[in-house]
Amino acid sequence: MQEPRQPGSPTDGTGDWTTDDPFRRYAARFGREITRVPDSLRQSMAGTDAAGLGPEGGPGTASGIARTLGLPAAAVEGPASFFADFAVPHGNRHVRACSAAACFAATGGTHLATVEAALGVEAGSRAGDGSVSFQAVHCLGFCYSGPAALDGTEAHAGPDLAAQLTQQAPRTAPPIPVASSSRVPVVTAGVLGEAQPWLVWPAIAASAAPGDVLAEVEAAQLRGRGGAGFRTAAKWRAALEHPAPRVVVANGDEGDPGSFADRLLMEEDPHRVLEGLALACFAVGADTGIVFVRSEYPRAATMLREALAAAREAGHLGPDAAGSGTRLDIRVAVGAGSYVSGEETALLNGLEGLRGVVRPRPPFPTEHGLHGRPTVVNNVETLCAVPWIMQQGGPAYAEMGTATESGTVLACLSERFLRPGAYEVEIGTPVRRIVEDLGGGLRDGATLRSLQIGGPLGGFLGPDDLDIPLSEAALSRHGAALGHAGIVAFDDRLTGTQVLQNLWDFAAEESCGQCSPCRVGTWRGRALAGLPEDPQQGDDGGAQRSDVLRTMAVGSLCAFGRRVPAAVRSLARVYGLSGWTA
Repeated sequence: MQEPRQPGSPTDGTGDWTTDDPFRRYAARFGREITRVPDSLRQSMAGTDAAGLGPEGGPGTASGIARTLGLPAAAVEGPASFFADFAVPHGNRHVRACSAAACFAATGGTHLATVEAALGVEAGSRAGDGSVSFQAVHCLGFCYSGPAALDGTEAHAGPDLAAQLTQQAPRTAPPIPVASSSRVPVVTAGVLGEAQPWLVWPAIAASAAPGDVLAEVEAAQLRGRGGAGFRTAAKWRAALEHPAPRVVVANGDEGDPGSFADRLLMEEDPHRVLEGLALACFAVGADTGIVFVRSEYPRAATMLREALAAAREAGHLGPDAAGSGTRLDIRVAVGAGSYVSGEETALLNGLEGLRGVVRPRPPFPTEHGLHGRPTVVNNVETLCAVPWIMQQGGPAYAEMGTATESGTVLACLSERFLRPGAYEVEIGTPVRRIVEDLGGGLRDGATLRSLQIGGPLGGFLGPDDLDIPLSEAALSRHGAALGHAGIVAFDDRLTGTQVLQNLWDFAAEESCGQCSPCRVGTWRGRALAGLPEDPQQGDDGGAQRSDVLRTMAVGSLCAFGRRVPAAVRSLARVYGLSGWTA
């Protein structure tokens, strides 16, 4: 039996939001619940066959799910083949191991072969008896203690990873080390025990006006911490220009290898995430909030759901939120394994039951977002700053940081550091202070060769670049970007060619494929990175590399394809690699 239709849902047949996707149009016309596709696929992964989705044509296959939901087969085949969680066969035991930058830096990638041998199954496949399956994924949020793996939902991390997975060594999954170096903790205040959640929201909901919240956030000059650095208040104002109902999404799809800031906040201070989201909903007049969590963060989803139940029980949320007389409903949604789904339009596609590919813009989500509603998508770390700003005042936040980039950021240091972990620092703090004074330099006396800052779309700095301030403006002058502020250290055990190959591997495997410059360019770049230098080739090899980078930079639909070339060029500069700097 179909569930009752919700106003503004994809099955109510209203609005013009269905005009840009054929499956949306089909679902709206015939009253089909296309948003159930991801959960149906997730449920089907238990007891799958070697093809990945159960017996051919059965109820657990993509075609079977399509029949159950009354959808075209392609509407289900698309997400089933796109998202990593659905695209490989699952055994009774499913192990996911990280192959991204921080874990690669820890072992040179050798841990993947070691785990394959220990489990007796190759990555991307399942044992013949269905007992175990193994998958290489990109980032599990244990960059500070890698290499890491998830055995089902149970995390394992450390140099003896394979031994842990075969019960030959005790399981270890250390908590995230966290400290604050800013003049006062802001987003880490709750984690460090210096502030309690839900102290701001009740008073705001009872007696303030939405404009009061907007004014303080504007005075704080708060910028998004998800990578783009867009002014938060400007995004909120853009949504207010379009009629309700509106939606706010807390983006916890933190996929940048090297960053675990959102995981820290969602697991250790989930009530602050919910309070920040509630304040954002209040500011833009939204009655619906969603926290979107990566499937690679199962504990974060659990902690958020528990916090959400407690918040409802306390009356902070629901039909009479905090006694305000207005409704505010918040729910938790879980992704299905896609880096690009952290991009706001791709995230919205995933929530609507579609492939997680980016949408052309305009229209922007603030005008035409989830189910056609004006939608604000803010990063988790961004929203966690809002309760502090409302309590202490926007000007107090603006006093921290630089004249043009205010506030603090969670800088995450990877496993190669002596003291890895999450450090809240003010924007503009010199990189040297972060990696040497806070991080203690590299462990075991290793020699620093490069730093990847801001994830795969950020860039690389060399040992001589450490006096650069950690700010978007300063980093961009050196071909890098702030991004999520993850900092992955590479020592001299790895060559520039190896690091470059890992970067192109990530780009090729995580490109959503929506536009040709990125889809073809990442695979072409990966192939060119794997070719040895040929003196007989003359400048032709360099010309091909330059063509790939230039085409991706100017022709890609979203920041993923446009930023990879800058990251490659900065890596080539640091390591002196030829053919990639033009």
